[in-house]
Amino acid sequence: MELNKDIDQFDIPLAKRTYLNNPNSTLLKKILIFSPFLFLIFSVAALRLTKNIEIGFLDNLNFQAQTNHDHRILGHLPYAEISKEKLVLIEPNIEVHMDMRDSLLKMREEAKKDGIYLVFLSGYRSINLQNDIFYSLKSIRNQVAAERARVSAPPGYSEHSTGFAIDIGDATQREKDFETDFENTDAFRWLIKNAAKFHFKLSFKKDNKYIDYEPWHWRYEGSIEALKVFESSNRKL
Repeated sequence: MELNKDIDQFDIPLAKRTYLNNPNSTLLKKILIFSPFLFLIFSVAALRLTKNIEIGFLDNLNFQAQTNHDHRILGHLPYAEISKEKLVLIEPNIEVHMDMRDSLLKMREEAKKDGIYLVFLSGYRSINLQNDIFYSLKSIRNQVAAERARVSAPPGYSEHSTGFAIDIGDATQREKDFETDFENTDAFRWLIKNAAKFHFKLSFKKDNKYIDYEPWHWRYEGSIEALKVFESSNRKL
């Protein structure tokens, strides 16, 4: 009892909680409070970034498909060789696709009525012949393939192999055969004005980014088969 009495005489202070004003603790609380919102913001941003990356990847694939789908070689489109059964002789050593024969001959006759004398220089050429032209002349002229391709198609890539292409000259100015100066002849001026009436079109104009200007080279687009053959060339890429 004596001991208990002595203990009761001591004034034992009550325990008190003391809170320190810790800035780090305050910041942590704010982060904890706003963490759901921050998580949402970062999630949306990450989702958009991922989507943009995927879209960019798909756009790149689409661009590659658009630029490569026509299978050009040195700027030239591929053309299958016409079967021999569809070729007809219109002049010695000049054959063309049977679909274009009548229109071609009629065009020459109409030009003659206007005092214009068209001469046919080259029609169908086999892939083997095109091979000789491309590689032999390339060697003679000491040109690399890319240079030669500006003026002559690689074998398997010439419109002449389809039978629908024809090289035309002016019978009164033969020195301009296969020359860009052919554009200054009466024959060329007549063709520019009238060839479309007979379903002929200039293949390689001045604005062609792949192949040099060839005012003498015309192609026929007056039949379903011809339109199918030149569909890729006529497509705006």
